[in-house]
Order: sequence, then C-alpha cells, then structure tokens
Amino acid sequence: MALNNNVIGAINFVAMLLSIPIIGAGIWLATEPDNSCVKILQWPVIILGILILVVGLAGFVGGFWRIPWLLVFYLIAMLVLIILLACLVVFVYMVTIRGHGQLEPSRAYLEYHLDDFSGWLRRRVRSNYKWDRIRGCLSSTSMCPELNQSYSMAQDFFNAHLTPLQSGCCKPPTKCGYTFVNPTYWISPIDNAADMDCLNWNNDQNQLCYNCDSCKAGLLANLKEEWRRADIILLITLVALISVYLIGCCAFRNAKTDDLFRKYKQGYT
Repeated sequence: MALNNNVIGAINFVAMLLSIPIIGAGIWLATEPDNSCVKILQWPVIILGILILVVGLAGFVGGFWRIPWLLVFYLIAMLVLIILLACLVVFVYMVTIRGHGQLEPSRAYLEYHLDDFSGWLRRRVRSNYKWDRIRGCLSSTSMCPELNQSYSMAQDFFNAHLTPLQSGCCKPPTKCGYTFVNPTYWISPIDNAADMDCLNWNNDQNQLCYNCDSCKAGLLANLKEEWRRADIILLITLVALISVYLIGCCAFRNAKTDDLFRKYKQGYT
C-alpha cells in the first residue's frame, strides 16, 4: 500500500507540473500587446492553470500522506478541470477557424477584412465602448512609429511582411489608392470613397487607421495567430493530463483493491 501511495503521489505531482505550460501560455498571451489590450483569453487560461496546480497539489499531498478524502477530491476536481480545459481548447479552435489575410497586387503584406472572422470575435470589437478602450491601448504602442524607422522607400515598404496589426492600423487599405510618403503618412487620392476605411484614415499619428474596420480585422488576425499557438500548447497539455489522470485512476483503484484484499486476509486469519 505504501508503494501504491508513493506512486499515486508521484503521478499527481506530474499532474501538478502540467499546470506550468497552461499558466505559461496565459502569461505569454498577457504579455503580447494586442492581447493585453483586449484581455479576453489570458485570464481564463491562467486561472484554469492555477486551479489545476492547486488540485494536483492536493492529489500529491493525499497520495504521499495517505489522505483518502484528498485523493477523492483530486479525482473529482481534476475530471471537472480536464473537461473545462477540453471545452476551452475546442472553443478557441472554433472561434479562430475563420479569418485569413488577402493578397493585394504588388504587395508582400496581407489585407484583412472584418467580415472574414467569426461572429464571436467580431462582437468583441464591434461595440464603440469596447473599441475606444482597445484603440487607446493600441495607439499607445510603438508598432506604427517603428515602421517609419524601418522603411523610408515605398518599394521597401510594399515588400515588407507586416504584422496584421501593422497592416490594418498603421496604413490606409491598399484599395483606397493613397500615395506613399512614409509608412504612416499618405497623400489622399482625389476620390477616396471606395470604402469607409478610406475616409477614416487620418495622417495624425495618434489616429492613423485606428478607427478603421481594417484595424479591427488586423487585431483579430493577430489574436487568431497567438490564440492558435496557445491552443496547441493547451491541446498537448490536455492529452498529457488525460493520460496522467487515467494512470492515476488505475493506481488509485489498485491501491484500494490491495487495501481491501489485505483487510480480507487479516479478517480471514
């Protein structure tokens, strides 16, 4: 029985360690400028990781110190957390399945359109109240000024591989026909009524295209890329956590069987 308890404790210790990549994924998301402005996914991930850490610690203590009620708590709580993690993995995949950049002639960077993304993501940026806060956060970053330091010639800029945020927020949409002066300053065409974003562009360095739908789409495209990376980490951790949980269940069952068999032998003798 002592050996089984040690095995159960060790298995639960591994489950506790598996919380680290989950918490790490949440912290990584929180440090990304776009996610820090939106604040949607990182906190659920971090909180879920902390809960798995706490429950794994309870199972570890229950296994090594032979506390049956802690082990029962671990088995029930960890099952609930595994289900929640699986739901989160599926949810992130479903809301990021749509949304791809589109090529424009003579441009290396992609253009992004808001309607290409899932309805759930679009609702996160549709509200004026929500977007005003996000826009203020994005405009305070250095992502657009950095372009002026990197590209002085039009052709160099057109051949640049911009991030979705830079493409959507720092320049006017290509279809508007603006003339390049520098990455964040463009001369307006005679007729710029091709799209509302063409009217929303402003050479004021604090405004640029932060009021454009292309900026919202660029933000969602950035979120999609980062959420997909985090989702891969969560999926791998989920598979490992399920494996550890099943092994732990078998060890716990074997320990209970050994305990019952020992009691039976003692009663028989």
